[in-house]
This record gives sequence, structure tokens and C-alpha cells, in this order.
Amino acid sequence: MTRSYTIEKVRNIGIMAHIDAGKTTTTERILFYTGITYKMGEVDEGTAVMDWMALEQERGITITSAATTCSWKNHRINIIDTPGHVDFTAEVERSLRVLDGAIIIFCGVGGVEPQSETVWRQADRYQVPRLAYINKMDRVGVDPERVIEQMKTRISANPLVIQIPLGIEEKFRGVIDLVEMKEIDWGGDLLGTRLETRAISDKYQDEAQEKRNKMLEQLSDIDDRIMEKYLDGTEISSEEIKKAIRKGVISLEFIPILFGASFKNKGVHSLLDAVVDYLPSPQDIPPVKGHHPRTFDIETRRASDDEPFSGLVFKITNDPYVGSLSFFRVYSGKVKIGSWAFNATKDEEERIPRLLEMHSNKRKDIKEIYAGDIVAMGSMKNLSTGDTLCLKNHPIILEPIKFPEPVISAHIEPKSKREHSKLAEALKKLTKEDPTFKVMQDSMTGQTLVYGMGELHLEVLLDRMEREFGVKANLGKPQVAYKETITTVAEGERKHVKQTGGRGQYGHCKVVIEPLKRGVGFEFVDNTKGGTIPKEFIPSVKKGVGEAMETGVLAGFPVTDVKVTVIEGSYHEVDSSSIAYKIAGSLAFKDAASKADPVLLEPVMSLEVVTPDEYIGDIVGDINTRRGKIEKMEMRGSSRVIKAVVPLVEMFGYATTLRTLTQGRGIFSMEFFRYEPTPPQIMDDIIARIEGRISVFR
Repeated sequence: MTRSYTIEKVRNIGIMAHIDAGKTTTTERILFYTGITYKMGEVDEGTAVMDWMALEQERGITITSAATTCSWKNHRINIIDTPGHVDFTAEVERSLRVLDGAIIIFCGVGGVEPQSETVWRQADRYQVPRLAYINKMDRVGVDPERVIEQMKTRISANPLVIQIPLGIEEKFRGVIDLVEMKEIDWGGDLLGTRLETRAISDKYQDEAQEKRNKMLEQLSDIDDRIMEKYLDGTEISSEEIKKAIRKGVISLEFIPILFGASFKNKGVHSLLDAVVDYLPSPQDIPPVKGHHPRTFDIETRRASDDEPFSGLVFKITNDPYVGSLSFFRVYSGKVKIGSWAFNATKDEEERIPRLLEMHSNKRKDIKEIYAGDIVAMGSMKNLSTGDTLCLKNHPIILEPIKFPEPVISAHIEPKSKREHSKLAEALKKLTKEDPTFKVMQDSMTGQTLVYGMGELHLEVLLDRMEREFGVKANLGKPQVAYKETITTVAEGERKHVKQTGGRGQYGHCKVVIEPLKRGVGFEFVDNTKGGTIPKEFIPSVKKGVGEAMETGVLAGFPVTDVKVTVIEGSYHEVDSSSIAYKIAGSLAFKDAASKADPVLLEPVMSLEVVTPDEYIGDIVGDINTRRGKIEKMEMRGSSRVIKAVVPLVEMFGYATTLRTLTQGRGIFSMEFFRYEPTPPQIMDDIIARIEGRISVFR
């Protein structure tokens, strides 16, 4: 069996933006025009194909990234529609890791909003080439020039304007294509299927020529042939321009700007053309890198069917019909149903029972997959997000996906005692699906603690538990997920010696701990010499240190941003064991941490408030009482925008306060910024409160 499309005609793209910018609506239009659906779904009516979960349809938001495949001009386009809400940022993170290109959608009225900045930074981190689509051009107050200016100032983008809007607000009809120098007019056709392509009218000739010259000047910076022809005044063909734009997009030199009104079915055809013309195929992306699981040598895989098979699992979902579904990107090679796939991350081999091409929550069975494909596997038992699948005789481990740490926690318990085991099973499945959702035992009370990215995140997971697993649970009041760290260098030393008759236990180690830069996490270094601790026991020391870091010395919160170096120890010929060194490592770390001036860290959020001017004083005053720092104030149309950083603990219930202060006219958005030291007085209060809880449970 051979593939029905060549790899250079494959596009793996994501659609991402701030909440309510029109991602899902745009994707629905793409599915309609490419023939995947015969009827357009609407987010507002709860009929969007890509928002298939009942929860998504009820709330009118995207919660999970949905994958689909469609065709346009003999090209295969794999699309992932991602959430816009900050609580579900992991869905964007995992999608960007496996995509070759992206469409970033900006609201023509709201411009570059906070979550737009977040997804832009994520795309920068993964070096993803992208197009910018300025949507909602039919809305009152739309200002495309302001959006383009904000792209330059807020996200340091280099926009390349390749279209001009034909009218704005209610007069928006279509676009002028500066590459082909044509008008594309959708007119009043409600379905957007009848469009007229014609020569540019006299009214727009001068503006179009001026903007085209500006576009050619930008292209001259990266293409010598365009520069020569432009300076000589020679005619430049549209094919030469497209080739130069594609080159600049793939090398991340600039971002082509397109315009549309997806809800009114205008602009989507041009956007699809741009995906085919300008975004990269898997072959245009540098070969993927990884390492050999045993030798740790750097390995690379080209996007070719002739290379050894390799792929990365980027998402696990629970399907009511198939069981566990594993979404993965094939980076190289090809593989059939019934073949053996080696999980290099877990050192396990398993037969592939089922391969599926996904269309949101619908699926089509396929027999073989090729380099560049994004597909799902059914019924694979022991896969996790970030696992690498490959051939056993050509092993490779690809770089896993990094996810943000959860910042909020709450106690959870079933509504009836009989459902304890059902709750545990549901939590286990949800943590496998969502790497930003964590479950732990409260060391003081023995209750189950769940951690997430925000109140909405935990609410949605609670709702899903009831709908998908039939488990009704009570969620306690959300609490801030504090962390602990150290501020000075300190040494710690402990022996674990136990004689019980017969063979005893002996472990002894000495460690030095030192603070790391915020956000680094944990580093472990073995600096022992002369075999004072046998090498086979060093991993046990590391494991013991890791376990000790889960509950710090101040108030039982996880410890972060610490470097631990084992410098010496001793061993016993007979009694030394892995468990003894694990315990010694744990005790030595706690000894050192108690001397290293530990402090509490609290999550600090980046806050943006948009409000009419008359409420500015009250809002600033309120932010100050919440220990917030105002960073910037600016005008956006007739409204004032306040940007601040505020501790998360002070932001519970802020939506109600803002409604009261602004008579319901203010809106806000908030996302995690970083962890910062808690002020001493507040730290003392938290520790006292924790100690009070401990004494109650003793």
C-alpha cells in the first residue's frame, strides 16, 4: 500500500488565539469549504463539530484540542483546533510541539490580547512558522491598522501585509490580494460559497500599489532575485512572490497578514490558499532530534517514509467506544496495523492493534500511516503523553513536551463512601489525559488533593467526572499551590543504620544544597570520589532527595529551584542497600534544607483589566489592596487597559468585585506569570495556619 498524497503536500497546522477571537468558528468554516461537513456548526448554538464535548457546547468554549483532516487544492491538511482559555494552556503546548505551522487569529476589535501573547510566546519557543488572520472585520470598532501595530509592539512580530480589506465594519465585503493584484469579493452571499475575483477597481488602485511596493521591499530583504527585479522596475510574477513569502515564513522572518470575517463566511478561502502556499510541509522543517536510549548519542530523523519509524505521543483521551486513544505525530518512516512499536521511553514493545484518522470525535479506520501524519492509535495499554514510539532495532527518544506546573489545589471526596474506588479510577484516567492535572495525598489529613491550572480547570474536570465516569464528587474551596525554596547554601548529613538481627540496613551520605534561578526546578549532581558511595546507590540517594522535596521543611509544600550535590558518604560491605541510601538521602536533604533559610513561594498572575475611563481610580486602588503592582496603563479605543501583576491568593472572587466597581462594564483576563517569594508576615501567617491544622489532626 502506498500513500495517496506526497509528503510535500501535507500541512500540519494549529489554530490558536485568545478566547473568543473566532478559532472554532474559523475551523468550522474550513471543514465546510473543504467538504468535510455539509453544514456549518456554530459555537453560539452549540453545534460546532470541533467543540464536540457536551461541556464545550454548553459553555461555548473549547476545552480540549480537537484534531481533524481535510483536503484543499490536492493538499492534505491536518488541523488541531486549540482552546483559548488560559486554564487549558497545556492543550496549546502539546499541540505546538507536534505542528509544523500555525494560524494565529486576532480579533479585529480586541487586537493582541493576553492569551494571544501567551500562544505567540509558545509558538516562538517551538520555532513554529505562522500566519496571522485578523478576524471579525465586520464588527463595529474594528481597527486592523491598530492590530498590526500591536503585533509589532506587544509581541515583536514582523508583519507582512499581503492583503487589504475591502471595506470595514458592516461594509466589509472581501479582500484585495496584493500577490495576485486581484479583488476577492464575497458580496452578500450568506454561505460564502459564491465569490467574485476581479481586477482591482480604480478606487483602490493607488493604495494597493503602495502596499504592494511595501510588501516587495520587505521581501527584497530575504530574496536577492526579488530585490534585483524590484530595483530594476521589472515585472515580478505572483509565483516568485509566493516562493519568497514561503521562504520568509519558514525561516520565521515575517508573518503574512490576512483578513476575514469567519462568522459571515468571508476570507476563509484565501486563508486556506495561504496555508497551502506559505506554511511548511514536514519536509521543510529541520529533521527532528532525539537521543539513543542507551548510549545517549544524538539521533536525527528526516521526514521521509524511507527513514526508520519514529513518532511522539502528544495526547491521551478516554473514548467510550475505543477505550484509551493515543494521538501521535509520525516524524519518520511508516508503520502498519499489526506491526510492533517499541516505546523507547518505557523500554516496552507492543503490537499496534488499530490506527485511526480523526475528525474531532469521529474516526475512520486506516491500515497504514506515513511520515508527517497526525493520527490516533486505539487500545494501546501503557502509553503516556510524551512517549516516543519507534523501531526496536533503531531506537530513539524524542524530546518530551514540557508542561506548566499547576497553581491551584483543592480537596476532593466522593459524595457517597461507596464511590471511593470509582473516584480513584476516574482521577487516574484524567491525570493520564491531562499532564497539568495532578493528584496527591494531603500528608496532614490523608485526604485526596487535586491540583490544576485554575478554578475553571478544576470545575470542568469535576463536571467531566460525573458525565464520563458517573462519579459525583465534592470539591473543597480552591487553595493556592504554594512552593518552598531555599535562599542560601547549606550542608546536610545523615546516616540510616538499623540492626534487626541478621542483615541490617546502612546508608550514609552528605549533601550540599544551593538555590537555583527561579523556574529551573531541580538539579542533582554526584560529586563523590573514591567510591565513598558505590555508584549503584547514587540513584537511590537521588530518589530519596526527590521524595523529600515533595514535602518541604517549612509547611509541607513541594520544594523547587534547588541544586543538590552529593559530596561524600560511606557504606557497609554487607548492610548497605538501596532503601537505606534512599532514606539517608531524604534525611540529609531535610537536614540541609532546614539550615538554608527556606522561604515560601507564591504564584503571581499577570492581570489585564479593560474598563471605561471613569472607573480607573477605583480599580487601581483595589489592585493595590491586593498587593498588586501596576505595570502599564494604555488606551484601547475608548477604554482604558490596566496591566498588573498580582498574587493569585488575592484574586479569588475578583470577577464579582470588578463587576461591582464598574457596574458590569469592566472585563479582565489573568494568566500565570511566575513564582515569587511570599512576604515574611504573610509567610508566617500561612505557616501558623498549617501548624494549627496539624495540631487539630494529631
